[in-house]
Amino acid sequence: MAAVRVVGGWASPFVTRVCVALRLKGVPYEFLQEEVGKKSDLLLASNPVHKKMPVLLHGGRPVCESLVILQYVDEAFAGAGRPILPADPYRRAVHRFWAEYADAKLPTALRTLRGTIDGDEAEAAEQAAAALARFEETFAGWFGEEGNRFFAGDDVGFLDIALGSFIGWFRAAEMVAGRPVLDEARTPLLAAWAARFCAHEAVGDLMPDAGRLVEFGKALRAALAANANASRPPASR
Repeated sequence: MAAVRVVGGWASPFVTRVCVALRLKGVPYEFLQEEVGKKSDLLLASNPVHKKMPVLLHGGRPVCESLVILQYVDEAFAGAGRPILPADPYRRAVHRFWAEYADAKLPTALRTLRGTIDGDEAEAAEQAAAALARFEETFAGWFGEEGNRFFAGDDVGFLDIALGSFIGWFRAAEMVAGRPVLDEARTPLLAAWAARFCAHEAVGDLMPDAGRLVEFGKALRAALAANANASRPPASR
């Protein structure tokens, strides 16, 4: 059994974060793929509170929640690979703030645009656009003040991983909704950053293909609907 294992699914941006962080650190790991629409006994036992992936198992001990896992990986493997969080406490706080902002503003909007949940598509598109415009302004100002290639500077870091994990979802949402999400005309700096992030050696094949994500979304909805139907009590006669 590997010392480090990741419980999750290839399509989850939150799982992608963990895998990118481990690659940055040069830490080998075993990936345990969850079945679509189901939760394994290992996942439920490892994360009994939220019952969600990803879960990092390090020496058999579980660490849950993707942003918490990123910080854990940075600290637990401090002597390996590249740092994930900045050394300066203020910059660390800023990275955490914007990572939490991304998680507050983007997932529901992107799920709506991809059609994996019901909702107002126009409203979701506006919410995603407003959040990305905010990141464009922030990159151009505070993060781009020294001509940085990434939010962390010359290399990928905490906020790059947190926001960059959604890029595959951006592309899938564009295919389904037929409208731009990460719009080069509106957010040129962010679009250029996204291309650099996806080309990074630690990301590469971990970024899901948009077409495959679209098909996954359809399969997920079907699996969830089947599970819901199976759990309904039989109609009385």
